[in-house]
Amino acid sequence: MTPVTPLTRPARLVPGARVAVVAPSGPVVEERLSAGLDLLRGWDLDPVVAPHTLDRHPEFPYLAGTDADRAADFQNAWCDPSVSAVLCARGGYGVQRMVDLLDWDAIRAAGPKTLVGFSDITALHEAFATRAGLVTLHGPMAAGVDFLKNGRAQEHLRATLFSPETVRTIRAAEGSTALVPGRARGVLLGGCLCLLAAELGNPHARPSARGALLCLEDVGEETYRLDRYLTQLLRAGWLDGVAGIALGSWAECEPYEKVRALLVDRLGGLGVPMVEEFGFGHEEGALTIPFGVTAELDAEAGTLTLDEPALR
Repeated sequence: MTPVTPLTRPARLVPGARVAVVAPSGPVVEERLSAGLDLLRGWDLDPVVAPHTLDRHPEFPYLAGTDADRAADFQNAWCDPSVSAVLCARGGYGVQRMVDLLDWDAIRAAGPKTLVGFSDITALHEAFATRAGLVTLHGPMAAGVDFLKNGRAQEHLRATLFSPETVRTIRAAEGSTALVPGRARGVLLGGCLCLLAAELGNPHARPSARGALLCLEDVGEETYRLDRYLTQLLRAGWLDGVAGIALGSWAECEPYEKVRALLVDRLGGLGVPMVEEFGFGHEEGALTIPFGVTAELDAEAGTLTLDEPALR
């Protein structure tokens, strides 16, 4: 299979830029959204909220409105020429139900913009990589608790959006260690492990992580389920030729000693540099990681050094 290649970088944000906040997955808490909007205004941004962001699906309350409404909100936000970035309000579940309703010809025609989100937004990261060829940001969401309450998460996202040259080297959180030492180069991709496994075989998912630096994390999963996801990726050949692995948080999973043993068991045999507890995902102070940019991983130093800034 062809190795993963670098993607097109959108432009950085400037003061006064308009950003759209959308809810492509789960329902949003109004108070958190309001607080997130205030933070964005404090960054001298002009946030606009998509019409159905606070909706709930009439039958399935784990969804923020109907699939058609969530897709329309996203589509309209992205294709609005006054909007410079689309920020997801939260994750949860639901992107896979709406992503194929998007008009990808129109999205490509709208030009490069910045997408920010993580967790369930992993499915959108994959879709934008394969269907639009764009760098996206795996980072805090506008109505997320971490974004609202953690200065480290706020400042790393802000620096990435406004002055990306200042975060060319992303340093792991304190306590990060190399499970497999060494250095590796490749294009960054990844996200939530369960979503990557669920994406296998879908038309908007990459067929392989060959040549990539893979970033993995997850939340609220028992160890046997993590085992199943990793084993599925291994059996499908999706991990063949991966260059290196950065592991993020495993919040609300079983005790980390169990999770670490599984990660070493399933991934150690790949023989590539691998670092744990890097500091992205479902944890306090989560770092923003640009997917689609070429970088070098130094597992022992706990650094990701980008060849170019995440945004132009």
